[in-house]
Amino acid sequence: MQVAKNMVVTLDYNVTDVDGQLVDAGQEPLVYLHGGYDDIFPMIEEAMHGKRIGESVVVKMQPDDAFGEYDAELVQLESRSQFPQELQVGMQFEGVPEGVDDEDEDDEVLIYRVTEIADDKVVLDANHPLAGMALVFTCTVTAVRPATAEEISHGHTHDDSCEDEE
Repeated sequence: MQVAKNMVVTLDYNVTDVDGQLVDAGQEPLVYLHGGYDDIFPMIEEAMHGKRIGESVVVKMQPDDAFGEYDAELVQLESRSQFPQELQVGMQFEGVPEGVDDEDEDDEVLIYRVTEIADDKVVLDANHPLAGMALVFTCTVTAVRPATAEEISHGHTHDDSCEDEE
């Protein structure tokens, strides 16, 4: 069986930067619905098309093809007093970018990571941690099966946690 539209594909993978430094060891297999459902980066999906179990690909992706360019406007400096006492680098908070009207708030909520805590200031960054990085994805097909009609109608693979159930 080969990777084609409306197949559920399981990949063993890892991600490195262009210098070969491990970024993601891929400890859990990646399972996605193949065929343009946006379950995986388009460049990887294209490279996987037609592959069979045991076949591998190496996909080199520029930032625009992966997690995007780093956007300095998504970094905010806030007062330490706005945060809980138990604040640590790496914690995440929902927030609205500066300059967004209250009316648009629902559309603009971002996840900010605490990247630095200094004296009475906190640095928040809404960029993906891998934004701005060129990445190399190495993927091996470990399983391929036809998707169920329900998976196809929902546009993603199903496990017991799907909230789209009707």
